[in-house]
Amino acid sequence: MAIQEVLQLGDPRLREISLPVEGPVTDEVPSIVEDLQETLCHWRETTTYGRGIAAPQIGIMKRMVWMNVDKPWLLINPQIVERSSETMVVWDACLSFLSIFCQVTRNQWIRVRYQAPSGECHEIRVEGELSELLQHETDHLDGILALDRITDIKTLCAREEFEKRYRAQSPYAV
Repeated sequence: MAIQEVLQLGDPRLREISLPVEGPVTDEVPSIVEDLQETLCHWRETTTYGRGIAAPQIGIMKRMVWMNVDKPWLLINPQIVERSSETMVVWDACLSFLSIFCQVTRNQWIRVRYQAPSGECHEIRVEGELSELLQHETDHLDGILALDRITDIKTLCAREEFEKRYRAQSPYAV
């Protein structure tokens, strides 16, 4: 497969709700995974940003998330089944609008149920940076963007300013 174009802010497909993957052990899943991997790798190499990507961002309206934080990780049909009452405010950006950063509120930890490529079901509890990322990516599956979760419009920040002022203390630090 290949590096795919990432849909950009304003594309109405980013606001659509994705459909479940019917049986993860299908012929379509490996090609979608390869596209997600290659696209995320390309963005990481060319921009130094990109910890995760959801299938809708490349125009595939399926409930699939690919992340690469410490290790590669595919989640099929992820669903947040529990959220902490404690929240955190974090800087967020998106491959679909990488010129804009903003602060958003996320739950400190979440419990997620998902399927592995083998079809096996898993449930995990993640916290902190991984919780923030997984909430961001699962939001994409429901047509929700980070900008919808902004804490205050005054936190909108151009990428250049974010890099000068805030990147070193963020999950995007290189």
